Amino acid sequence: MTDAIGYELDGDIAILKAQNPPVNALGHAVRVGLVNGLERAERDGAKAVLIYGDGSTYFAGADIREFGQAPREPGLPEVCDRIEASPLLVVSAMHGTALGGGLELALSTHYRIAVPSAKVGLPEVLLGILPGAGGTQRLPRVAGVEAALDLITTGRHVRADEAMKLGIIDRIEAGEPREIGMAYVRDLLDANAPRRPVSEMPSPEPVDFDAVYDAVLKKGRGQISPATAVRAVQAATELPFEQGIARERELFMELMNTDQRLGLIHAFFSERAVGKLPELKGVETRPLNAIGVIGGGTMGAGIATAALLSGLSVTMLEMSPEAAEAAKGRISGNLQGALKRGKINREKFETLTEKALSLATDYAALKDADLVIEAVFEEMEVKKKVFTQLDAVCKPGAVLATNTSYLDVNEIAAVTSRPADVIGLHFFSPAHVMKLLEIVVADKTSPDVVATGFALGKRLRKISVRAGVCDGFIGNRILSTYRTCADHMILDGASPYQIDAALEAFGFAMGPFAVADLAGLDIGYAVRKRKRAEGLDPRARDSSYADKLCEDGHFGQKTGKGYYDYGAGPKARVPNPDVLPLIAAERAAQGITPREFSDEEIVRRYMASMVNEAAKVVGEGIARRPLDVDMTLLFGYGFPRYRGGPLKWADLEGLSDLLADIRSWAEEDPYFWQPAPLLEELVAEGRNFDDLNKEAAS
Repeated sequence: MTDAIGYELDGDIAILKAQNPPVNALGHAVRVGLVNGLERAERDGAKAVLIYGDGSTYFAGADIREFGQAPREPGLPEVCDRIEASPLLVVSAMHGTALGGGLELALSTHYRIAVPSAKVGLPEVLLGILPGAGGTQRLPRVAGVEAALDLITTGRHVRADEAMKLGIIDRIEAGEPREIGMAYVRDLLDANAPRRPVSEMPSPEPVDFDAVYDAVLKKGRGQISPATAVRAVQAATELPFEQGIARERELFMELMNTDQRLGLIHAFFSERAVGKLPELKGVETRPLNAIGVIGGGTMGAGIATAALLSGLSVTMLEMSPEAAEAAKGRISGNLQGALKRGKINREKFETLTEKALSLATDYAALKDADLVIEAVFEEMEVKKKVFTQLDAVCKPGAVLATNTSYLDVNEIAAVTSRPADVIGLHFFSPAHVMKLLEIVVADKTSPDVVATGFALGKRLRKISVRAGVCDGFIGNRILSTYRTCADHMILDGASPYQIDAALEAFGFAMGPFAVADLAGLDIGYAVRKRKRAEGLDPRARDSSYADKLCEDGHFGQKTGKGYYDYGAGPKARVPNPDVLPLIAAERAAQGITPREFSDEEIVRRYMASMVNEAAKVVGEGIARRPLDVDMTLLFGYGFPRYRGGPLKWADLEGLSDLLADIRSWAEEDPYFWQPAPLLEELVAEGRNFDDLNKEAAS
């Protein structure tokens, strides 16, 4: 026997207790222990077996430490088959989470009981694979095809009450898993209940699988694992169980060999690694209970909403009582959304809006705040004025944070007497929804202030990424470059609509011009004017057709027109007929003869520009690791998760080929297509970005 599974015989009931903390992951020792425990129960003459998890959960899923390693026998499919085939009555008592392989194992037992708070799910598609231990064959037999397709293709978790309605769980009872499980087993034995192998249940009724496949593929924007899982469920309706299992395994192995799986695995691990910085190990954070937010517009209200929902008290500072009340209205509107979704109840809503939130028009109201975030207009002189006043009123040790998207945090910090207390906290709008938080570390920012920034991000449930100071930090600096690449392609012959369509087919949630309309064209207009005022390099290509849209009052969705016309609503994207003539006039003025672009060339150039600038960002230390760039683009810029991020995509494409393309395009535009030194170095050494991630982790 192995220590990962405890064995006990209580009368004629054998008890197998998972004891593999922290989440009873189904690693090799657990799998061996389950088989050995079952065999021992059969030898000992038991009539039934109870399987439950010690600690916080039933089996929460696969052991992530085994990802990428050669499989060791017995595999989970064999364990599940062995449990289901046992002549004894086998029962699962579930608490915590039964996810992925954990739910597949539970489905291989004959009966299932759970505590009310238990959750179940099959999230394998989120890792680029599908349930591979019988989940696609057993779940449809107990829950029906439609419910199985929903759970498997979305990967969503369901609570015990819903799982019971679906037939996944047989009974719900409060109590300790061992006690409720033993009582259930005794009830079953007393009733002389039969073994109930799911594999022997009738095949479920089919649906129009071709239509479901097409719909799931479209919804996934090219991600193949959910759609492939549809075909596995289809096998449950068309084939005997054993053949269905074989088909599941065949499809599982197909997905195992895809770049999408590699991208999703990279995203999975990087998401967990991005907030772990060696330099913060052992660094104490500063107090973080009461915060101030300056500016109650869309961004400030979103930040305040996120803080309130995380249990912080918030003082919202505005210029006038009327503006403060308007800010409160925006925050209340955000919280109404949480109320409608069941995230909070009415009492909580009242507490957050009337007690946890305070309104102020005088900076003195921020004197006791532990941390203050300004979210005022993106203009350096405005920011400096705010920080001068914060320096005068905030208590010693208070963290002073700027939400700037582009501006120099060092310059902002320099107007205070305490630059060590100043940090950039760049939220993404809407701040209570978007997961990304760039934590911008200035030259003099204290380590404990950085640690406090990451602690705030964790409390707000953000993906926090460390960034250095430069124009645009990580995300907006890279955005500026790949957006410039798109603008160049437009000058040379592509249309905004072809570019958007090509990149959405690649997997982006929205193309760059649709995104610009959503964000507001005035933002880019302000950045272009600022950069021109600072002086553009004479070698840089520039264009003004987009400026004319803004000068005519067309700022995108908020004004009803931008690159697209939104007269029929924000989702009814129709090309604005004014745009192509403006582009044609620009080309004529610059003497450019337009040419055709294929969708493939559009994607290749766009992605190469993104990768090249990202390599500069990493090479300069603005991002410490390639994975920091990948997480920034995934969580802040709509990059398709199944591709892992731009630098993971680059590794999978091949760095040498990308560099060759960049060098060839540099012959026509040597200023824009300057190869990143880090990219050239990696190619010369036969290394890739993932090698840098591994070095940073070692």
